[in-house]
Amino acid sequence: MLALLQPLEHLFRHILNGLHHIGLPWAWSIVVLTVIVRMLLVPLTVRQIHSMQNMQRFAPQMKEIQKKYKGDRQRLNEELMKFYKENNINPAASCLPLLAQFPVFIGLYYTLRAFAREPAAKHPGNLSWLHFVPNIAAHVTHHWSGYVLLAIYVASQLASTYFMAGTMQQSQRILMYVLPFAFIFVIARFPTGLVLYWMTTNLWTVGQGLITRRLIPKTPPPSGGDGPKRSSRTPPKEPSPAPPPADDGAKPEPAPAAAAPAGPPRRVKRKKKKARR
Repeated sequence: MLALLQPLEHLFRHILNGLHHIGLPWAWSIVVLTVIVRMLLVPLTVRQIHSMQNMQRFAPQMKEIQKKYKGDRQRLNEELMKFYKENNINPAASCLPLLAQFPVFIGLYYTLRAFAREPAAKHPGNLSWLHFVPNIAAHVTHHWSGYVLLAIYVASQLASTYFMAGTMQQSQRILMYVLPFAFIFVIARFPTGLVLYWMTTNLWTVGQGLITRRLIPKTPPPSGGDGPKRSSRTPPKEPSPAPPPADDGAKPEPAPAAAAPAGPPRRVKRKKKKARR
């Protein structure tokens, strides 16, 4: 694992040294490096947004499949894969930007840890708007300003989660809101420069969310013939029963009596009256 990250560590070291040699402070060099990384990930981010919108759009149909095959895990996976293929859905696309940032995060961690043992770490420079960055590799627990940086990180993480929450399920939103607080004690042991990197990438996500809300329209839910292709084994919806007739209190009219069959007229016999004497 470390052997695979070693070339990435050397690359980050050269980039940070190059940015510092042109006059940027070390803290600003980390910010610029973060912007470069996020710009390279823009195509993956666009695919992530479209994939999450499709997942949200087709959620009712996928719930029908999950409900029908909830007792058969293998059959459920087969039907879901078939549904994804028919509707051009790639669930893995929503994880690509996060997976791509993971080696960057680890590589930058080892780069900053190596900087802590060099004389350059004693002269981190000035961010002008972040005077409280005392050292690019100092732990946040060594100075009160580290706690301020940590608080800004949590706020930026919550803000980025807010702008991405529209394409997440409720359980995912709750998890993303809880994680920043759960990771406080872990992040407190990270180099300050690494916290600065993560804070910058969160602010990038906030700006990205504002832009995508304007440029990328929301996909309307499927309706009629324009809806998603239903899998051949997706349970069809049962037709709703016809509503009962309205009862307005009026009594039903009696049916007309059947007409008597036509025939010759009947003769009525009359009794003769006896004459009185």
